[in-house]
Amino acid sequence: MPSDQTRTAILAAAERLYADRGFGDVTLRDIVAEANVNLAAVNYHFGSKDELIAELFVTRSLALNKERLRELREAEEAGNGRADISEVLRALVGPTLRGCLGPENQRSTPARFMIRVSIESVPAIRRIRNREIDHLRKFIAAMRRSLPDRSDVELYWGLHFALAMAQQTVRDSERLAKLSEGKCDVDDVEDVIDRVVSVAVMALARTAGEPKLAAAAGPRHR
Repeated sequence: MPSDQTRTAILAAAERLYADRGFGDVTLRDIVAEANVNLAAVNYHFGSKDELIAELFVTRSLALNKERLRELREAEEAGNGRADISEVLRALVGPTLRGCLGPENQRSTPARFMIRVSIESVPAIRRIRNREIDHLRKFIAAMRRSLPDRSDVELYWGLHFALAMAQQTVRDSERLAKLSEGKCDVDDVEDVIDRVVSVAVMALARTAGEPKLAAAAGPRHR
């Protein structure tokens, strides 16, 4: 098998196995058997299991971040350089939710791989996430243009909570459907996006000078 085809076969096999079984239960020997290659090929192309996982995650993340920034750019162009905060947040969380939710996407290997990423803590992926944040800085800049009266601290927390809501929804969508006895339709992806964006916007919509919740609630009793 030519070198490029070998590399592609290894990546495809690894993504399928990780999507199906998780990161902890899949060994390199499982991957080489699935890809019909030898162990030396994996070591040659990736060096280790962590590097292979990192390659898969980076590939999927680049595609996700590219779509996020495309939607953000379109929103800002439509707003003559300043998008409404709801459109900024929609560009932030929409691609993640569209990629992982819905009956069609949930069955795809890339979606199931990214759902595994949201569920399991993998050191190689965690290191990349903590390091690769430049695209998030572009969202903070857009949020700053949209809400110039908000402090940077509020904007950072707002972005953090929006991402957390999207990730939690991906991780526990099945539990939500069961808990609500089907009343919460997690297959209506655009409605899910609307709900996440709505809550995130409300958190940022506090008028300037409004007292913080803890202060407004009065003194704490010990």
